[in-house]
Formats: sequence, structure tokens, C-alpha cells
Amino acid sequence: MPLKLKTAGLRLRVEPELREEFVEVCRTEGRAAAQVLRDFMRRYVSENRTAAQQELFGSGQPQSRT
Repeated sequence: MPLKLKTAGLRLRVEPELREEFVEVCRTEGRAAAQVLRDFMRRYVSENRTAAQQELFGSGQPQSRT
């Protein structure tokens, strides 16, 4: 995947213990916490985009009116 300029930030609040455990697991795996979060976000969007579109726009089948 080509490198893209990252210009947007995201700030979230979590329990300190969760953050510490997350960072430690990332270190153990040799991965940056930010990269793990970006990978999760990409996967989540990919897996849920279609479901959200179907919910918004329907399945493409005309709906019967009763």
C-alpha cells in the first residue's frame, strides 16, 4: 500500500489500564499502536460499509407498498 500523508487526528479517552495493556501488546508484537488502530479502522469500515449502505438505501429491490 502506498504511503499517504496523514493529516487528520483522532483523540479518544480510554481507561489508563486499557491503554497501558494495549500499548504493551503492540510493543510485544513489534507494531506501533497507531498502526494497529489504523488497521482496525480500515477493516471495520470495509466490513461494515456495505451493511450501512444497505440499511440506508435498501437492498436494491423495490419495496412493496401495502
